[in-house]
Amino acid sequence: MKTVFIETLGCAMNERDTEHMIAELSEKENYVQTDDSDNADLIIINTCSVRERPVHKLFSELGGFNKRKKPGAKIGVTGCTASHLGRDIIKRAPYVDFVLGARNVSKITEVIHKPKSVEIDIDYDESQFAFKEFRGSSYKAYVNISIGCDKACTFCIVPKTRGDEISIPVDLILNECKRASEAGAKEIFLLGQNVNNYGRRFSGDHEKVSFAQLLNRISKIDTVKRIRFTSPHPFHMDDEFMQEFASNPKVCKSMHMPLQSGSSEILKMMKRGYNKEWFLERAQKLRNMVPDVSISTDIIVAFPGESDTHFEETIDVLKQVRFEQVFSFKYSPRPLTEAALMTNEVDPEIASERLAYLQGFQNSITDELADTRLGKVYEVYFEEQRDGGFVSGRSDNNIVIKVLGDASLLGTFAKVKVTKVGRMSQVGEIIV
Repeated sequence: MKTVFIETLGCAMNERDTEHMIAELSEKENYVQTDDSDNADLIIINTCSVRERPVHKLFSELGGFNKRKKPGAKIGVTGCTASHLGRDIIKRAPYVDFVLGARNVSKITEVIHKPKSVEIDIDYDESQFAFKEFRGSSYKAYVNISIGCDKACTFCIVPKTRGDEISIPVDLILNECKRASEAGAKEIFLLGQNVNNYGRRFSGDHEKVSFAQLLNRISKIDTVKRIRFTSPHPFHMDDEFMQEFASNPKVCKSMHMPLQSGSSEILKMMKRGYNKEWFLERAQKLRNMVPDVSISTDIIVAFPGESDTHFEETIDVLKQVRFEQVFSFKYSPRPLTEAALMTNEVDPEIASERLAYLQGFQNSITDELADTRLGKVYEVYFEEQRDGGFVSGRSDNNIVIKVLGDASLLGTFAKVKVTKVGRMSQVGEIIV
């Protein structure tokens, strides 16, 4: 048996790509996954390039692996950074054996046999490739429904690393969901750069299905009990989609709506396709349709040209929507993007002050929302063991709750009463 160690950086789509690589390497090359990088026969870093820091981290990580690896072990770089740096990775780190782009995952069993191989074609079509089966969790299944991205957000490098958007045929998705759920994964997690744009373009002649219709069809699989997805684009949050979200009992009532900025002027500079008013109207309609919905978002602070007034508009959206969770970052210029050429940068000190203020403001909202959960009862699906004898899971609306228990709870549902609240997770007790 040969062993493979994979370090995965970035988003859930990268996690699924890692699962695909492990499956292919296991089935076709007799590799077994290991957590011991020092003794692995193959070391892979599956990279992210959305922000600058993970890219810088890549080369320090590569150097460390090269020093510690056993003789004869191979090192490969995959993912989005592989797509945009390509052969430059090998020039900077000559000990790297291969580079495999985010749109070329299915070629993993080929590149490991080609010294200094670089496969980074962002036009390569994997939408109908039949990957072998492997999942990191027995209780939750990630399922890709599309590859690539057709948006032109001025801050984002993803379209340059994952190529044009192509939807995966509905029959392939349904078959994968059925197999995964029959194997024990009661929760299906659909993945795509803009999931609610599903069906816009297929590779070849396939049945045209909207995202709302896809959700409905998956929900008809008896062994599927819950459906989650990420990330929908606010621009594509039409009434058909929102109605299916609200009315389908198997669709979990949590929505990630990436805002990026609360300023309509900045949103236009970002080329997001919607303005502040559209976002607020969709969020309010969502709360009216699903009173217990949990809404999370992404925010970029200090995008080029952002003034104090623009930033205050973002804080105003936080006040009005009262997000359950906010993922916030300072703007990071990325190569191959329009925003990288903008010269009206925000002073780094001001950017840091704005980020700290926004995160503090959101923490107060998060704490207030957490306090309202004390004593409430939620149906929790348990999926992870925690330290201290706890097992944790999520409610339908994405609240993380842990209870004292053992592995027998994993993969089961239970009614849980919240006995202690916290910012990141709650503690509860099972109601018999």
